[in-house]
Amino acid sequence: MPSSPVQTDEEARLRALAEHEILDADPDPSLTHIVELAARLLGAPAAFVSFVDRDRQVFHTKTGLSLCETNRDIAFCARTIAQAGILVVLDATKDPRFHDNPLVIGAPFIRFYAGVPLRTGDGHAIGTLCLAGPKSRRAFTGRDKRILTDLARLVLDRLELRRVEAARRATQSRFEHIADTSSDAIICADALGRVSFWSAAAKHLFGHTAAEALGQSIAILVPERMRGGNEGALCQISCGGVTGLIGRTVELTGCHKDGREFPVELSLSTWTENGHAAFGLIVRDVSQRHVVEKRLFQLAHLDALTELPNRAVLRGRIEAVILEGCPAAVLMLDLDGFKEVNDAHGHAVGDAVLRQAACRLRDCIGPKGIVARFGGDEFAVVLPDVGDPLVAIAKGQELIDALSEPYWIEDLVVRLGASVGAALSPAHGVREDELLACADAALYRAKADGRGRVCLFTPVLREVAQRERACRDGLRRAIEHGEFVLHYQPQVDLTDGALVGAEALIRWQHPELGLLMPAAFLEVLDNGPDAARIGDWVLHAACAQAQAWRHDGLRPFRIGVNLCAAQFRDGRLVEQVAATLAETGLPAHALELEITETIILRHDPGVVAALQALRAMGVGIAFDDYGTGYASLSLLKRFPLTRLKIDRSFVSGLCANRQDAAVVRAVINLSRSFGLEVIAEGVETEEQHQRLLAKGCQEAQGYLFGRPMPAAEFISRFKVGKQYMDPPLQLRS
Repeated sequence: MPSSPVQTDEEARLRALAEHEILDADPDPSLTHIVELAARLLGAPAAFVSFVDRDRQVFHTKTGLSLCETNRDIAFCARTIAQAGILVVLDATKDPRFHDNPLVIGAPFIRFYAGVPLRTGDGHAIGTLCLAGPKSRRAFTGRDKRILTDLARLVLDRLELRRVEAARRATQSRFEHIADTSSDAIICADALGRVSFWSAAAKHLFGHTAAEALGQSIAILVPERMRGGNEGALCQISCGGVTGLIGRTVELTGCHKDGREFPVELSLSTWTENGHAAFGLIVRDVSQRHVVEKRLFQLAHLDALTELPNRAVLRGRIEAVILEGCPAAVLMLDLDGFKEVNDAHGHAVGDAVLRQAACRLRDCIGPKGIVARFGGDEFAVVLPDVGDPLVAIAKGQELIDALSEPYWIEDLVVRLGASVGAALSPAHGVREDELLACADAALYRAKADGRGRVCLFTPVLREVAQRERACRDGLRRAIEHGEFVLHYQPQVDLTDGALVGAEALIRWQHPELGLLMPAAFLEVLDNGPDAARIGDWVLHAACAQAQAWRHDGLRPFRIGVNLCAAQFRDGRLVEQVAATLAETGLPAHALELEITETIILRHDPGVVAALQALRAMGVGIAFDDYGTGYASLSLLKRFPLTRLKIDRSFVSGLCANRQDAAVVRAVINLSRSFGLEVIAEGVETEEQHQRLLAKGCQEAQGYLFGRPMPAAEFISRFKVGKQYMDPPLQLRS
């Protein structure tokens, strides 16, 4: 909910702003550091501290922004200071308050904005700490808001110092009045270091009343045992000496009257009164700031869940080892089976597993190495002075053994494995990104080779990784530019050649390489984050095309659509199919979904439930490539199948190989026994056609009846009112 407007006394607010003497002053270096920190922590291209005057907004300290000031009437920050809390604009072009603002439609073309008012101790919002950027954001989280608010408090601390320093230059009576209203302790001392002024905040901070402190040495501010170093400089003042603290802001250990110690920040200045030196101290308790800074450090450098160094620290450590000229091993680790644990037992158990895994990795690598959480269930290890591949492999196996021990989460026992990829410096790379990429490629190979093993990087893996990376990048562009198309292969009745179905097959219309078959990209797509999204697109496009053909007068037939494992994982398959049928108008019985052995053999109850729900809707379920893997007969009973597809590898050997012929005959008989339909794939010759017909196969698809073809070619071939196939196509040599 947006914050409600705050009623303010504008003249009082402007007076509060003037007290800081900052509108036309040079940028404050301490504020510059905070602004840069805000931009870095919150991922914003621009951050700034601005002050809102009567008619203008002044950008006092900034990064990523070229503006110096703007008119107040177009300033986002003019609205922010009227807020009780943070003002967040995720997309200014869609916000009626800002969509026609000159700063939105013109330079700097602001889309995203987040600002928190800088409110003085008496409640006046004199300015803002803001983030901005030319790209919209989908969200600005509660965590982001807390960080921005914490940084605003640091800005206010600096501004308060400036206000008090400005007030010090006023008359003594005015100074004392302001000092007593300041939240910082204001203390004055004479030439002998004796306290001559003790503000109300000083009493609150140190516990001494003004009556107790006046005339005492200012050394009472620090513990007696620490009156050396910077603390000892206070004693020099008490003895009339010159101190190096003047004009500086330092942190000291303060001492309360009751003996309690706490960190304070102290600024010391000096002036002359009646020909004698006098000293003034501004002191504040920075305990809370230390807590915030520690938290900000952790956010910037440590993973919040495992408290391991994060990816940025890891990269820095690898760079440091390389600069030292030392050999090093970089290991990438992945927990095998972690996703299944997360899905089965929930994220709380998954988080507990990750914390235990982090502890085991720390124990294994010793004090010289560094272990970091790279993301998800992936970790990385840097082993300085390890250049021997055998040592790296042995350490990788040691880590696998440690991570494979059972995880006890309350009363639950979780068993996982691990895979490791290893790369060596300088053998495999002399930059941190090279080494991480090499170790990641080796990890991918370790998982592809069966998991639970260590794989050392080789140059061949780099070539494979580069090809896959290029394919992934190309797929991302293909999704954005709509480069995927569907081709349709006819399925026919073997007895009379009538068209009974069509299988929708995805193709990639690559802008440079032309039309690519699925073998060139499907594996990378299936393992990528967009598999389910593309699968849903194929489903919708195929159903819409089939219904369009029906409207065009083509004889009704079923449309076959291949499913991928990702469509089952997101749990929305049944809902997606129902919505697609409703939207396109295609009858459920006209849709046949094809599943592979990879999906079947997962034995996931969710897969069975989804298929049963689809079958109850009237959708057909075909088992693709049956007989090529390990699917058992019991699966035919367990899963609600309607059709078996005989793999092309058996059909191609049907006429020359007795074993292939026996498999085809067995699948046909098996289908009949289970009450399933059967269709043969890859039929290319008339002899195969006749053999299948003689064995009792009802339907087939293959080049003999038609190659996969675009929708326009398909409708042209099977024109309105046509009931049967043209004569079989002759294969070209």
